[in-house]
Amino acid sequence: MLGGGVCDPVQTPHVPAVRPQPAVGWCVSAAWVGDRAPVVPRTPGVLYQASHSSKARLVAMRVLVACEFSGVVRDAFAARGHDAWSCDLLPSESPGQHLCEDAINVAWRSGWDLMIAHPPCTHLAVSGARWFKDKRDAQHKALEFVRALMAAPIPRIALENPVSIISTSIRKPDQIVQPWMFGEPFNKKTCFWLKKLPPLTATTIVKPTHNWGSNSFRSGARKLSPLPSLHWGEKERSKTFSGIANAMAEQWGLLA
Repeated sequence: MLGGGVCDPVQTPHVPAVRPQPAVGWCVSAAWVGDRAPVVPRTPGVLYQASHSSKARLVAMRVLVACEFSGVVRDAFAARGHDAWSCDLLPSESPGQHLCEDAINVAWRSGWDLMIAHPPCTHLAVSGARWFKDKRDAQHKALEFVRALMAAPIPRIALENPVSIISTSIRKPDQIVQPWMFGEPFNKKTCFWLKKLPPLTATTIVKPTHNWGSNSFRSGARKLSPLPSLHWGEKERSKTFSGIANAMAEQWGLLA
């Protein structure tokens, strides 16, 4: 999980809207109309400056970044003129449009154009395979949470996770990327399951200098990796690399 979140995988889709309540931290109470997403003033079109210095017309999208408390992906889209909201049970670590609410409830409201989802990988990632036999029920609930996000009535969806049992229990990912493909010198496989979105194109390929995350150096081929590993806590490991977030916003943000 890159986005960073503690969304509860036990809950199932609840379509009727419930107005989000203010919470401590950078959480906002948005205006809700029926079962629609937050209503905020939108600019029908903004001038977008692409990284390669060409100009293109961009229609602002309403973007949901589910299970994100860091605000990294949300802010990347917002910086390019989109009406971007993050959502998590935790408050946002940075100022911005954030809903402290269950991601399934929010995703199943109408009004979103694009969702980037980062479901918790605690019970899904293959790096924890040694404990699988002891948490079958938790895995089942986590997979149901993923299925509910994938089935949300949103035209375009990108669901992100590390190498996980989503591949064998639901379907194989549409793309696997590495941070070093987007200017970040780290090894950390990231899988994307895509709905009506093209695979991301690498932006700036650099040589990796470290393995990222405390689990990666213990699993599979990483044990034999000549690169040193950086050890982070769970929250830090789950945050999206800014290079990947910017690639999402630049490439998928032009599809409105």
